[in-house]
Amino acid sequence: MTRLSTAFGKGNPALVTFVTGGDGPTTAILDSLVEGGADVIELGMPFTDPMADGPAIQAANLRSLAAGTTTADILAIATAFRQRHPDVPIVLMGYANPMTRRGSDWFADRCKEAGVDGVICVDIPPEEDDSLGRALRGSGIDLIRLATPTTDAARLPQVLNGASGFLYYVSVAGITGKQQAAQASIEDAVARLKAATDLPVAVGFGIRTPDQAAAIARVADGVVVGSAIVELVGQHGEDAPRHVRDYIATLSSAVRAARKEPV
Repeated sequence: MTRLSTAFGKGNPALVTFVTGGDGPTTAILDSLVEGGADVIELGMPFTDPMADGPAIQAANLRSLAAGTTTADILAIATAFRQRHPDVPIVLMGYANPMTRRGSDWFADRCKEAGVDGVICVDIPPEEDDSLGRALRGSGIDLIRLATPTTDAARLPQVLNGASGFLYYVSVAGITGKQQAAQASIEDAVARLKAATDLPVAVGFGIRTPDQAAAIARVADGVVVGSAIVELVGQHGEDAPRHVRDYIATLSSAVRAARKEPV
């Protein structure tokens, strides 16, 4: 059993939360996510061209880079998190350049040393798996792949080949932010994906409210929330941790309540 399989193997959906590393008091924010009830943490690696992200996360990337955040800093944040929270999964999420510029083996080794559980690389397609995936698997790091509304039956096997940890379903064909797909389309997509894989399916993009989180929790194995958290960090700066904790608590309560409802 890994930390990720344990988080998704409790018989209930997991609350997966995202923040950009180096944006605001990251250490305290990560602790507030755990205190609020997050089951899995995604730690964003800042990048100059976050093409899949909307305005909130783009701004967070710029704030982090302006503060001088480096890949070494992100790995140090992950290492310290693992020491404080030995049982909570942490996943690094970002783009290929920071992950591969020193070589994929170097990055995979550093992730293993830091206690990182998984990696989501937004811009390396399955066809280019050798550029990162093989090294991660060799170090025991889950490579978490993305599926989208345009991932058809012909392409899905490629996406799933070599994937582990969980499958992240991006419910909107576009950038991160406020847009959310219709619930019916999400339900259909989750059913299709779960018929093709034993991996847990977590749904993200556009989930902001407890009601939205609860609706997803009734059909998926995980609920991913990112932009709304990042916006709180941008709004409140050094005072963000308490706001993040309180917000996550509302989502966690909604997800846990939804878990008790019959399917």
